[in-house]
Amino acid sequence: MKFPVPLTEGRLIKRYKRFLADVELADGSTVVAHCANSGSMLGCKEPGSKVYLSPNQNPKAKLDWRWEMVEVEGTLVGINTSHPNRLVEAAIADGTIQELQDYGSMRREVKYGQNSRIDILLEDPGLCYVEVKNVTLRVGVEAQFPDAVTTRGTKHLNELSQMVSDGHRAVMVYLVQRGDCELFRPAADIDPIYAGALKAAYAAGVEVLCYRCSLSPSAIEVVSAMNYSIE
Repeated sequence: MKFPVPLTEGRLIKRYKRFLADVELADGSTVVAHCANSGSMLGCKEPGSKVYLSPNQNPKAKLDWRWEMVEVEGTLVGINTSHPNRLVEAAIADGTIQELQDYGSMRREVKYGQNSRIDILLEDPGLCYVEVKNVTLRVGVEAQFPDAVTTRGTKHLNELSQMVSDGHRAVMVYLVQRGDCELFRPAADIDPIYAGALKAAYAAGVEVLCYRCSLSPSAIEVVSAMNYSIE
């Protein structure tokens, strides 16, 4: 995924009200950027951090800037959660995610389960339900999810398990938007219920995939699979 124009560098002043961030640009001016991330952003919101913004192309948007990345200990981390579905879709289409090949069609945001929408539905042959989660939290050499308690995430795991019970394929994809991690693991200390639900879903037949991204101020690309542990 290439950005229409290279990202603009700044320094984070603060993130607040979950979806807003004050950023100081190189010329000394301060702008308010939209933060498309509802998580806690643990480890990714320290004041003074180098951040990267994109100009908002939507003429109806209230803010002129969107927060895309933050630099953490020299590593770029993608915090914009509006991108992962599109990134995974592209990685399926170009063959990067080898486990999800050979389907005749691919659709996004299809209704299923209990008033939910699956991120990606692959069809022909059969049905394959693909849920995508953006991963930014790093603990040691591990990428971990979630960074805050997520009842919605637990609900998604339960619904994927139901799809397997109904005779379909279901896949949980963890997209790690940083390049400094060696292993994925659920953050059981943050949300033990989610971690337990992931183990139960895996035991029920839900597949787990983990892929890492390469990031730069001009593009984000899904590059390779990562090892994982659900223990």
